[in-house]
Amino acid sequence: MTPESSEVPPGPAVRLITVSASYGAGGSVVAPALADRLSLPFLQRVTTSEGHPAEPAPCDEQMTTEEVKATPVHRLLAHFTQAMPAGPTQSPPSTHHQDQRLRGHGEAGIHRLLAAGGGVILGRAAAVVLGKDRGYHVRLDGPPDRRVAQGAAIEGISEEQARERLRAADKARTAYVRRLYRTDPADPALYHLVIDSTAMPLDTVIELILAAARAQSATLQGATARS
Repeated sequence: MTPESSEVPPGPAVRLITVSASYGAGGSVVAPALADRLSLPFLQRVTTSEGHPAEPAPCDEQMTTEEVKATPVHRLLAHFTQAMPAGPTQSPPSTHHQDQRLRGHGEAGIHRLLAAGGGVILGRAAAVVLGKDRGYHVRLDGPPDRRVAQGAAIEGISEEQARERLRAADKARTAYVRRLYRTDPADPALYHLVIDSTAMPLDTVIELILAAARAQSATLQGATARS
């Protein structure tokens, strides 16, 4: 299901895109393809669909080893999912240092990418970290049943396995953002573009994001030129 690479037509340069995606929404396909199309570095998420941290390896829908390993993420995620805060709360003193280390681990890659001139970031609460004024932020989602079907197709597993991965990944990734940033990653206010990526081919999703990001870049360049 990985789309073929092709050149982006001439137009305003897009230097920074973040992609937040629930399980089965295709973030593992769309984000690397965007980086390839734009010839930008790619930074993947810190978690896999099984609720484990992700390793620096081919991108998957499931939770990554990095997501599980950070500080160590597997223990923190277990804590997050047992007591996920529903809204703004204060971290207990016993976990404050762990939270700082985990947040620093996830953000270090983002800042390295920025220092190098930009890239495409999947996950890591990047839209929250960067804010609306830096980069173009996209959220991919869709109805659970369609995400299960798409996740199964992307990962080459059964729908029963995909349903288990959906539960683990959605719960852990939501807990990660809520715990560390007191924010719901599904909040549309965080993003410039929200797409039901189960309602159309992922190739079309990629084209929509490229067109929208380039339009934003053109608008910003025009505003700068007029000022």
